[in-house]
Amino acid sequence: MAAVPAICGTSGGGAGGSDGPQPLAASAARDQATDVLATLTGMFIREWLLTEFDHEMASTRRVLERLSDDRFDWKPHDRSMTAGGLGTHIANIPNWAGAVLGASSFDIASQAPEREALPSRAEMLHRFDESAGAGRAIMDRTDAEYLAPWTLKRGEHDVFSVPRLMAFRTFVLNHLIHHRGQLSVYLRLMDVPVPPIYGPSADEG
Repeated sequence: MAAVPAICGTSGGGAGGSDGPQPLAASAARDQATDVLATLTGMFIREWLLTEFDHEMASTRRVLERLSDDRFDWKPHDRSMTAGGLGTHIANIPNWAGAVLGASSFDIASQAPEREALPSRAEMLHRFDESAGAGRAIMDRTDAEYLAPWTLKRGEHDVFSVPRLMAFRTFVLNHLIHHRGQLSVYLRLMDVPVPPIYGPSADEG
């Protein structure tokens, strides 16, 4: 394995330009980075991606659980989605895993219209659990499959091509995180306690 470059420079030398001993903090950081790199390179892409997926799904479910049935029609602006519509959209996002990992391309011109908002929290959570479960099941792929090209199309036009891994993180994980952030703002505006996501919120530790 190639050596990891030092994070901090060595201490300055004298007129002759000789280097002094490397600071302990820089040496420890280098050793830690080397250990992390060794761990990651010893894992399959599937393994570390599943860890991230499971964390994001669990955090997202906690946010969805805070949306009560009587607030499903609420929205912060006339052009905004309703809280129920946004929650339903989030519940469907893990289904993108099949579109990315189950095929080499996706044509957005053939995409079905957005489903109507579900009428209750129970149905929304059930939909989310189904789509997250289906998404996780299809993630059992080899590194070669994750690194294979995937193309987003619009009819005959290729919009872009990226490795499946990048497409998965964009259309599933980043997409989910983006809309979950929106819903957390909805909760704050409705005076509903926001659960911890990456750490304590203003409401809960």
